[in-house]
Amino acid sequence: MIYLEYVILLVIVGLLIYLKGALDLLGSIFMIIMGIIIIFTAGVNWLLLIFAFLILGLIFTKYKHEYKKEMGIYEGTRSVKNVISNGIVPFVMAAFGNYAGFIGSIAVATSDTLASEIGVVDKHPRLITTFKKVPPGTDGGISPLGTAAGIIGAGIIGIIAYLLGISADPFTALKIAVISGTFGCFVDSILGAVLESRNYLTNEHVNLLATVSGAILGILIV
Repeated sequence: MIYLEYVILLVIVGLLIYLKGALDLLGSIFMIIMGIIIIFTAGVNWLLLIFAFLILGLIFTKYKHEYKKEMGIYEGTRSVKNVISNGIVPFVMAAFGNYAGFIGSIAVATSDTLASEIGVVDKHPRLITTFKKVPPGTDGGISPLGTAAGIIGAGIIGIIAYLLGISADPFTALKIAVISGTFGCFVDSILGAVLESRNYLTNEHVNLLATVSGAILGILIV
């Protein structure tokens, strides 16, 4: 009976996210389906860690959104492609009960989101491959502000993972999150600079590969 309550709550949350315009309809439905499976395979607390990522993403997407609109880099409503690219790896890790890969992949998604959404206001980013100055929003552009935001975001995921009981040891949870999250965030930037900028990969492909790298590193760390 308790699972039914959580499923109902998940559906309500998914509906609210759709009505708020954060996700399109298909993205919201896919999120709900993945969430239900996670509830029955890994448990509610694992789903809550994904919600932590979603909440952080929603908050910082709105950060200086008018400025982002002027720059033409405000994402607004995200699609099912965003849900899959950021969520499929944590979903698989949760389904198989691999906590290290789960934490690592979510830390990457969070780190990359915060680095992008906060770092874009830095007016002097540099391309990660050459360190030449590039316009804000350039694929592969990094900045001290964005990097710091990404590391902090990953650390927050580690702390929450411990508080939710996904990792029994706070140091381990924080180590997985910060190392994997930061590494994956840089992988995202490198792929963006080398492949996405040349249209060999889309942003969704880059996000997916970055979360894969975070999951693998998380598993290797423990």
